[in-house]
Amino acid sequence: MVAFERGNRRLFLLLTAVAFFVLLTNISLLSGTDVRTTIKHIPIPGQDKDAGQNAPPDPSHPKPLSSETENFEDHAAVNDNHPIVGYMKEADKSWQAYEEERSMTFKETVSKYRRKYGRNPPPGFRDWYKFARDRNVHNVDDFTQIMDDLRPFWAVEPSVIRSLAAHMHEGEGNGISGIFIRDGKVSNTSNPSWRTETLVEMLKPFVDKLPDMDIAMNRLDQPRVVVPWEDLQALLKKESTTRQIYPDAIAEWTTNMTGFYKFDDPNPIITDPNFFPAHGKQYMDIAKEGCPPGSHARDKDPKSSVSSAEALYKDPNGGFVTNFNRSSDLCTVGPEIEDKHGFLFAPSTIIASKSLLPIFGECKVNVNNDILFPANMYYRDDERYSYDDTADYPWDDKKETMIWRGVTSGGVNTADNWERMHRQRLVRLLNATVIADKDIRIMNEDPDHRGNYRNFNHFNASKFASDHSDVGFTETMSCVPDCSFYDGVWTYKSQMSLSEQFRSKYVVDVDGHSFSGRWHAFVQSRSLGIKSTIFREWHDSRLIPWRHFVPLDNRFDEIYSILTYFIGLGSPSDAGNNDIPYVPRHDFEARNLGRQGREWAAKVLRKEDIEIYLYRLMIEYARIIDDNRDRIGYSGDGSELDKFDTKHGVSLSNGGINAGHDGTAGHE
Repeated sequence: MVAFERGNRRLFLLLTAVAFFVLLTNISLLSGTDVRTTIKHIPIPGQDKDAGQNAPPDPSHPKPLSSETENFEDHAAVNDNHPIVGYMKEADKSWQAYEEERSMTFKETVSKYRRKYGRNPPPGFRDWYKFARDRNVHNVDDFTQIMDDLRPFWAVEPSVIRSLAAHMHEGEGNGISGIFIRDGKVSNTSNPSWRTETLVEMLKPFVDKLPDMDIAMNRLDQPRVVVPWEDLQALLKKESTTRQIYPDAIAEWTTNMTGFYKFDDPNPIITDPNFFPAHGKQYMDIAKEGCPPGSHARDKDPKSSVSSAEALYKDPNGGFVTNFNRSSDLCTVGPEIEDKHGFLFAPSTIIASKSLLPIFGECKVNVNNDILFPANMYYRDDERYSYDDTADYPWDDKKETMIWRGVTSGGVNTADNWERMHRQRLVRLLNATVIADKDIRIMNEDPDHRGNYRNFNHFNASKFASDHSDVGFTETMSCVPDCSFYDGVWTYKSQMSLSEQFRSKYVVDVDGHSFSGRWHAFVQSRSLGIKSTIFREWHDSRLIPWRHFVPLDNRFDEIYSILTYFIGLGSPSDAGNNDIPYVPRHDFEARNLGRQGREWAAKVLRKEDIEIYLYRLMIEYARIIDDNRDRIGYSGDGSELDKFDTKHGVSLSNGGINAGHDGTAGHE
């Protein structure tokens, strides 16, 4: 009996200790970025203990200097008012709202669809929903990009869209491939390439559920369509008049429609796509027509200036990007970067149109009207772009450096323009020799008010660049007439695999000829991704800047403000010196951002998510080209899938529990 009581007492003490530990852990986790810690090595929640351990630590890895460790501990109790702290808090709020607004059942999904778009969901919506839930979709509502891309096509006759999709591939030099779906399979393709082959593979998991259709896919790197702003507004106005929820809609596709491509008996082209070449020409001359009157790019209003444009997306303190969407809006920033980005002033291949064309593309700028689909490179198992978890390094074994490797792509390089190319500007800006005599703006801790920061405009970044950047070209390309003008300009670095780049804590991603295919791997890694781009992609609404990655202006002028914040600069003994900048190290914040991006990518950037997005895109597109598109769709209330939802763990009373998860996701 005594032994039994003693055993109970031990069990009680053990349970009490566990409960106390859990309580302390939750308090710490729920407090977010407001609580600083002096713990130097923090196990990452949700990360496999042995993940990445087979990647050996680099013996040349520079461990933090003692002064860096000291200033981290020294600032543990300081109320940090750095602007980045505020951005991260706002990003956390945006992410939390994103999480809380998700539909949890098919019934909720259908109801939200009707409220948001003023229509019934398309035929095949139930099958798509089951497909998505079976693959553990995280957010069943986040497909607004599809609806925005297809919205103006509601103002065009379905037969016209079908004819364009069927025949654009025929024009010699149009840069279009055709993919033709018949009887639930891809029956043929035209102008085949690795892009068409990959898209066919992406369609396979659900093609048997699709009606007949023709897909016109862009084979070029650059986007294609810019509908003038006035014309687009007229199309959107017409679309808004077509919205109606029919209670007796037919949830079936229309059969025996005409106008699809026939290989043995081609139909006549009834609409000219009006393509025109613009290779090497200033792209803003085309892009500005897609901007509204009075915008900075369209009319160059004398009241509009660099500072007024920057105020829309940039913080004058440190130059940090506060609105990532605006930072890539050519109507806002176009005049400031039209001579600083190769795509804008020296594009290699532009075959454009001002007509609304159903062209599927992997990326576009904000004024383009191409229909986005997930980039083929994200789906292929190409070691140059695919993330390999087994070759990544734990955060504490990574170098305190920012890395970038690439070639001189991004536009047509000449002896007269190469210094203005975006990739070349990045490499020069991070070159210790080039910037040796230049003053650079960063944010310095206010010597009179610890935890507050102010601009420091005469930082000599040469030594910092030498110590903390590893940026360079591996070879030249895209030069006219050849690349000999680069002789003696660059010290070329050896090629490096994607996995080798993850020896660095910071991985910066910039555009090439178009979007960068490395971005998914960067977000999936244990490093922290820093992103600069003018291009839009299918996943943009899923990735929140300052929550899942660090945004970077296309002029790169705040890159040292970002790096000195995370890596730290100087010593606490410099804090009272107005001539020597001191920035406390924020390694914990960097690691936390990288972890958040990695965990999020594992939920929303999987191959399954690409298939889910493409499937949804295909059924929405199928309705656009259907002659009876106004009268077809799902008209039920969604309750018939209650049992299916329960089986998948999504019809739970607690709306805060994540669909398909155990309810703990989001707590860190």
